[in-house]
Order: sequence, then C-alpha cells, then structure tokens
Amino acid sequence: MKSRISIFTALALSLFVLAGNAQPVTYSGLIDAYYSYNFASPVTYKNELRNFDINANSFTLSQAELVIQRAASAASPIGFRMDLDYGTTNDIVQPASTSTLSILQQAYVTAVLPIGSGLTVDAGKFVTHMGNEVIESKDNWNYSRSYLFAYAIPYYHTGMRFSYPVMSNLTATLHLVNGWNSNIDNNGSKSIGAQINYAATASTGIILNTMWGHENLTPIEIGARNVYDIILTQTLGDKISLAANGDYGEAGTSFGLMTWKGVALYGRYTVDTLSAVAVRAEVYNDPLGYTTTIANTYKEVTLTLEHKLFNQMLIRGEFRDDMALNPAYDKNLPGTEKSQLTFTVGLVVTF
Repeated sequence: MKSRISIFTALALSLFVLAGNAQPVTYSGLIDAYYSYNFASPVTYKNELRNFDINANSFTLSQAELVIQRAASAASPIGFRMDLDYGTTNDIVQPASTSTLSILQQAYVTAVLPIGSGLTVDAGKFVTHMGNEVIESKDNWNYSRSYLFAYAIPYYHTGMRFSYPVMSNLTATLHLVNGWNSNIDNNGSKSIGAQINYAATASTGIILNTMWGHENLTPIEIGARNVYDIILTQTLGDKISLAANGDYGEAGTSFGLMTWKGVALYGRYTVDTLSAVAVRAEVYNDPLGYTTTIANTYKEVTLTLEHKLFNQMLIRGEFRDDMALNPAYDKNLPGTEKSQLTFTVGLVVTF
C-alpha cells in the first residue's frame, strides 16, 4: 500500500510540476467564405473535380475553424492541439465521420521526450504530412486546391508520429497510422509514413514524403497503396517565391496495378505588405480513373490576386481554367465538356 501511495504521490507531483511549467493555452481560428462563378453555368451547379470550391454560382461557407492549442517544448514537454471545423470543406475532408468526430479535423496530444535533441511524439488525429498545400486556404498561395491535393494524397491520419531534429537543418518524421482519412482502421494492417525535411540553404527547401500500407479503400483494392511526394521551395529575394510539388501513387487491385501521378508548379510575387499575385500550373494523370473515377489527364492554370483589407481580413480573386484530355466537366450535361473556366472571390477572416 505504501509503495502504491508513493507512486500516486509521485505521479501527482509530476503532473503538478508539468502544469506549472506548461505554456498557456492559445485560441485562434478563421471563417472562410467564397462565391464562385462558373462561366459554363453547369446544370449541376457544381465546379466539377474540385474538392473545396465545389459550388458554382453560389455563396458558400467553406470553413469555420477554432484551434485550441498548448505548445510543447523541452521546457514544457506536454502539449495538445484540437481543431474544431464546420462547413463544406469539413464535409469533404471527412464525409464518413459521425457524431463528435465530424467536427474534429485534428485532436492530438504532444510530448517532447528528453532523448538527444528532443524527440517529439504526437498521438491522436492529425492532418497529413504530404503535399505543398493544406486544408486552410489562408496558408496557401492560391484559393482553390490543386488536383494533387484533391486526389493524389490523403487529408488526415489517426495514429502516432515521431519527429526528431537530426541536424539544425534536417528533421526526420515517422508515422504509424490507421491509414488514409480514417478515424478507425478498416483492416488489420497499419500504414507507415515518413518525411525528410531538409533546408539546403536559407532560401532552398527540400521535403520528401511517403506513405505505404494496405488500405482497402475501394472494393477492388487488394494490395498495397503507396504514394511518394516531393516538395521543392525557393525564394528569390524578398519578393519572389517558387515551389514545385510532384506525386506518384499506386494501388494493387483485382484488375492489376492502378497508378496516378502529377506535378504542380507555383510562383508568388509579393507586391507589398498587403498585396500579392500567385500563379499555379499543373498536370495530373489518372490513366485508369482510379482516383477521379474518369480515365483522364487533367491540366489547370490558376491566377490568384490577394489583398489584405485589414490585418486579419484577406480577400482573393481567382481565375482558374481547367482542361481535360477527355470530357469531364459540366455545361448542359455532366461529363460533356473538356474545359471549365471559373472566377472565384474568397474572403477569409482570422482571429
């Protein structure tokens, strides 16, 4: 009994010390809304093959998000993060979620373990490490998302990740997760992800990502689903930023190996502290229609103009021209057009 009391006492004291050293809890968030005009006036009122700016000729609440976070560090080793989301973006990210899981984009605890330079361990649900773009539009250069973001990679994972600073300019991360976009695993196999984040110079970055595992995400998927992702970034002075993102994915199925691949190029010019211009050009190949349901090659060019009306209010105007080798877009009938031209105005308020 004495030893048990001692253990509980030690645990309570440890928690008290951690609480005393803990960083404060912070709150932040955003509200993101848009109006998208599709020049073809599609009968479905949808921008085909988009993932977040999906509604044509309509005002849409894309995302309302509240982030509650306590940062972790060597001095304050226990932290957490929880992202609460609502809107059409969240409906697309996790359409199969139910109950409280449907509003949790992320929810994980963090511990910084005193191993070497500090091993960071996260456990719970977190967004994917893959791709040059993210779910929150304010953190991208363009308002709409690329085909690579929409179809080549996952949105989120549930499991654990281990991150370690190998050198001051090189960080390695290992993921052990249920799979792609899953709160609960749908089979007995786990997926393994990895990331190497290397800052070659102060202006040049290289990120290598991968994810391997047996997912069974579709009825015909019987083998491994693997994806490889590379991100290159370069800044030229204070005004010009460049990026490139490439993906290759494959899945073993009852009909043989299905593949998908693509590359996106990005450029951004900072006019001043309030305004910027960004452009994206992309090619995405889905030869058997495994990720998009239509065997096709897609291209898109996007021009985005942005301006901060206030410090916490960002407005973007965006022209985007989608093109496909075979008919995939909508005008009088779905899947009858080879191109799709849209203009979107997005407004994001942060707090």
